[in-house]
Amino acid sequence: KVFLETMSASPLAPYQSDFIALAVGAGCLKFGEFTLKSGRVSPYFFNAGGFSTGGQLLELAEAYADAIVAEGIQFDVIFGPAYKGIPLCAAVAMVFALKHGRPGLPYAFNRKEVKDHGEGGMIIGGPLKGRVLLIDDVITAGTAIQESVHLLRQFPECELVGAIVAVDRQERASPESTKSAVQLASEKFGIKIYSIVQLNSILTYAKQEGNSGEVIPPGMDEALEKYRQRYGVL
Repeated sequence: KVFLETMSASPLAPYQSDFIALAVGAGCLKFGEFTLKSGRVSPYFFNAGGFSTGGQLLELAEAYADAIVAEGIQFDVIFGPAYKGIPLCAAVAMVFALKHGRPGLPYAFNRKEVKDHGEGGMIIGGPLKGRVLLIDDVITAGTAIQESVHLLRQFPECELVGAIVAVDRQERASPESTKSAVQLASEKFGIKIYSIVQLNSILTYAKQEGNSGEVIPPGMDEALEKYRQRYGVL
């Protein structure tokens, strides 16, 4: 059974529109022609590594928190896998403390290398107990989430209840597959996977903006639609 959670492509929630504008402004979401590792030529490309200022990180964390609240996810701990998940889990926990009345919400992340001195251990931060929500930037091949699932299963007091990423590309993982990387990961690990936005959301934004070109270049909605028709999943 696939536990894929999708958000309606239309209308967009304010936090989704804000996120798209933020990502474009930060240079994280780009439009043009990009050759992906799969060999596909995509009309857009997302790289969360472009969020590099405190203000951008704050707005990004607010978008994650708004998506989590909108989906009604019930969780006790936020876990961010090293390395990109580390600032994400800390920033999102801060937003929940400041804006959602949860100052005691713990966050945790893992080390890539296990220390044998000092505080030691693989986990830094709050204890991994109760319902754990994993936060990351994207899911591509699913390798990173697989490592996190295996790590979290070493802690019997916690239950991984879901994962949330910034962007779900909603495209087939391979020419032979009818499912996306997110769907395959959801199915493999039996968890719900959420996202702030999806390809559908970006397409909706482009159509709503029309030809103004304020955020997304004019005519990009046609390129996005063609790409979705060719590589998209249902």
